Amino acid sequence: MTDQTPQVRLERAKEASRATAALTSDEKARALESIAVGLERHSARIIEANALDIARGRENGIGDSLIDRLRLDEQRVAALASAVRQVAALADPVGRVVGGHRMPNGVSLEQVRVPFGVVGAIYEARPNVTVDIAALALRSGNAAVLRGGSAARESNTVLVEIMRESLEAAGVTAEAIQTVDDFGREGAKALMHGRGYIDVLVPRGSAGLIETVVTESTVPVIETGAGNVHILLDETAPDDWARDIVVNAKVQRPSVCNAVETVLVHRQAAPRLVPLVASALQSEGVAIHGDDIVAGLVSNVIPAVEEDWETEYLGLEIAIKVVDSLDEALAHIRRYSTGHTESIITTDSRNAERFLAEVDSAVVMVNTSTRFTDGAEFGFGAEVGISTQKLHARGPMGLAELTSTKWLARGSGQTRG
Repeated sequence: MTDQTPQVRLERAKEASRATAALTSDEKARALESIAVGLERHSARIIEANALDIARGRENGIGDSLIDRLRLDEQRVAALASAVRQVAALADPVGRVVGGHRMPNGVSLEQVRVPFGVVGAIYEARPNVTVDIAALALRSGNAAVLRGGSAARESNTVLVEIMRESLEAAGVTAEAIQTVDDFGREGAKALMHGRGYIDVLVPRGSAGLIETVVTESTVPVIETGAGNVHILLDETAPDDWARDIVVNAKVQRPSVCNAVETVLVHRQAAPRLVPLVASALQSEGVAIHGDDIVAGLVSNVIPAVEEDWETEYLGLEIAIKVVDSLDEALAHIRRYSTGHTESIITTDSRNAERFLAEVDSAVVMVNTSTRFTDGAEFGFGAEVGISTQKLHARGPMGLAELTSTKWLARGSGQTRG
């Protein structure tokens, strides 16, 4: 891929999208199997390239959470290949009839799913996204243009090369997967301004990156949001559920957007739950930012300030606040949530149903870890991102969210009077 301008890449992706749209479901599945095999076969090559990115990241001091997102080892490469196979095994959304009826004049109407065409993605330090988005785009009949950022430059270069080689081996045009990484900011700008070539653009990364893409793009953008995620421990929350769910939601992988960042505790349950949950978190190395009540119940608490309720820590830190009621908890979530995921731990069915009904986030949960907000966990094989907007796609985005629809009208000579 030695083209001198990103425009050429966009043009080639647009041309390739016509070919991918015409592929049968079996042809797309075979192409994805070829990619999975290629990833497994070249695992050492991928890990070697990733080691260069990790070393450069440490030199640049990018932080442990980003290093974790950046890292690819043998297990994670195998997981990438597995995710590609899961996408291949999913039902093909293209051609699916989603609605229709017969007009009074006898014309038959059908609304069917069709590929968008070219899916663009701008993201940071996440080489797994390179594979996930390419796989989802191909399974839904689209071409993909990727901008993965400088932090994962070596990893993404090798991943794209392997996927393009794998497509060719399967008899599918390699031009269906493009990268503009080597053009730096010019490549990102081309994606954001690629009207006529980029049919939808998905940003994934920091709040600053997402804001830049949303405000500067002249192409349609599906906004994925930061995850200032909340868990409410209600008055009736069982001790073991409260402890185990909060620890899992914070510690299992703290650098991702579905990790909990703020825990709200009902005042009546605070003396029982705050010491229990805080002790379990601290034993896992989590720093606690707490209000005055929390500080009075637990030692080694960092006094919470306003900024803590707004912060997506993406690391082993958490904010804990005591609230007087469910109403106060709901008001706090309305004010500070980014609309990603919220969960309540309770045995009170009325409070659970109120929480489900009144919290306006993409995913709302009862008695379970927020870490389940994930395309693979939801059965999508992988995800393009987690949309926090309300148009077209919301929550984990899988195959259906990478399609549009068109109407098919079948008549028998009708004319309009």
